[in-house]
Amino acid sequence: MAVRRLRILLAVVLFWVLASWYYQSRTSGRSSLFGSRSGSTRILGDYRWERLPARYPVDTFAQLPTKKPAKPIPQIQAPRPKEDDAAREERLTRLAAVEESFVHSWTGYKKYAWGHDEIKPVTAQYKDPFGGWAATLVDSLDSLWLMGLEEEFDAAVKACDDIDFRTTKAKDINVFETTIRYLGGFLAAYELSDQQYPSLLNKSTEVANLLMTVFDTPNHMPIPRFNWRDYAKGNKQIAPTTVLLAEIGSLSLEFTKMSQLTGDMQYYDAIKRIYDELEEVQSKTRLPGMWPVLIDASTTPITPKGDGFSMGGMSDSAFEYLPKQYLLLGGALAQPRNLYEKFIDVAEKHLLRRALHQGNQAIRFFGDAHVYNPQNGEPVVKMTPRTQHLTCFTGGMVGMAAKIFDRPDDLKKATELTDGCVWSYSGTPSGVGPEIFFYIPCDENDDCQWSDNRWNDAVKKHWSSGEEGDTMTEKEVAEIVDARRLPKGMVDVYDRRYQLRPEAIESVWYMWRITGDSKWMDKAWNMFKAIEKYTRTPYASGALDDVTWPKPDPVDSMESFWLAETLKYFYLMFSDWDTFSLDTWVLNTEAHPFRRADAPAERR
Repeated sequence: MAVRRLRILLAVVLFWVLASWYYQSRTSGRSSLFGSRSGSTRILGDYRWERLPARYPVDTFAQLPTKKPAKPIPQIQAPRPKEDDAAREERLTRLAAVEESFVHSWTGYKKYAWGHDEIKPVTAQYKDPFGGWAATLVDSLDSLWLMGLEEEFDAAVKACDDIDFRTTKAKDINVFETTIRYLGGFLAAYELSDQQYPSLLNKSTEVANLLMTVFDTPNHMPIPRFNWRDYAKGNKQIAPTTVLLAEIGSLSLEFTKMSQLTGDMQYYDAIKRIYDELEEVQSKTRLPGMWPVLIDASTTPITPKGDGFSMGGMSDSAFEYLPKQYLLLGGALAQPRNLYEKFIDVAEKHLLRRALHQGNQAIRFFGDAHVYNPQNGEPVVKMTPRTQHLTCFTGGMVGMAAKIFDRPDDLKKATELTDGCVWSYSGTPSGVGPEIFFYIPCDENDDCQWSDNRWNDAVKKHWSSGEEGDTMTEKEVAEIVDARRLPKGMVDVYDRRYQLRPEAIESVWYMWRITGDSKWMDKAWNMFKAIEKYTRTPYASGALDDVTWPKPDPVDSMESFWLAETLKYFYLMFSDWDTFSLDTWVLNTEAHPFRRADAPAERR
């Protein structure tokens, strides 16, 4: 009898183990870095990602510049706006709504996805697209501190001690994402908490030292998609012949901050070499002054590839980081300013256009450009009036650079760029902006005045080819508009999703701080209400499937930047004026704040 009971007990235990394994495999393609809710670490695989002796050692490291600029950097923020009791009460009510939204999503992550990269907000499961190193946990640290959630912050910091970056089931490490989310998250939380948590700097150093392995190539250019197992086996590595501009041009803030905090110059040296290479080829591209989307990083110097130029995805943050690197260094190095001023004039000439608006409001967008070489002719630059939600960061970038680089005319362009992205929200039935759409560009000498005929003609031109467009009837145009649910002013919504992205509210926040005009607060609130209305699920918040529907449905995805960036920018819109002052802090492309080298020590 005892033997039979033992067999039954063993069978039950075996069934429970197999069922648990099956459930875990169904809920995620990868195991959590935390083996249990208590936080114990499970080592995965036969190899560890550890730093090996350098094949291509660097003899002398570039040093952080310390020389002060001839003139102090001009102030970015406007004077504190006046606020009566009613305005203050309204602002704090909005602030509380944003905080409640954050707490809702954070609580869902804690309950259903703790230790994993992301919660799946519709099914309350999880996934690990960024190494399985708890991306949402690390990305949210400074947001927790900002919102005064100190107990949550303390618990999150302790949980980070259990993350083992030396192993992952991922075949390749996305160096850009690891840098901006993990390294940036640790560094910002360490500085923002007044360096009270040494473990955060320890984790920063752990991640940074592992990331330094991607620079061990013959020309010291990084490998953006890093096969860490090949490296762990001791295989020789070389930078790829094709990389994205953003992948190599968006590492500067994090690695510079590492050197500023630790005094170890290997980190700053690594990114300074990239800037030197970009400077070397800036005037040698198909569109001199701008770098194309694709770069050959295996050569010395690096080689611009192809004829495609964009301010959007795959390029965006490389341009964004130029004025921010200048600020982080306190204006002590002219190089990032020179790189910015050489590219922005070219981008404004060839990619920036005013767009037709139903109310004749002045709005602008950066499109994409390709350079063609016709037979027996000079190169021709063709602009495609296609823009992305990702490109919406440009309003804030151009506005901030207008202040610090004394480019006053660009402040108007920054306003129009930001208003364009606000319109991309208000112009849809849901009140939320799409991922990618085509607009109607106006030439420099065009009065850009709206008419339904002009919009219909643009729709006809976009959706027809050759002579067929000339015969397309008004009814056929109307059918296209209706079937594709085209908002007035758009001729195509190429990607109808909203992926919880921050770029539009990011620029609205910058314009609010730069101008002090309260109209930006109202615009932000309208955006937040629409996003909150449709993205919220019982467990967290989800990306939207199609913003051209009046009631879009959430999908099973919540990237970590929802808590790290999007809700942080909304929170900052309604926070105290000096919270994250732009004259003290510079925010990386994941909205992680780093203290500027020229910031007064007493200001927070």
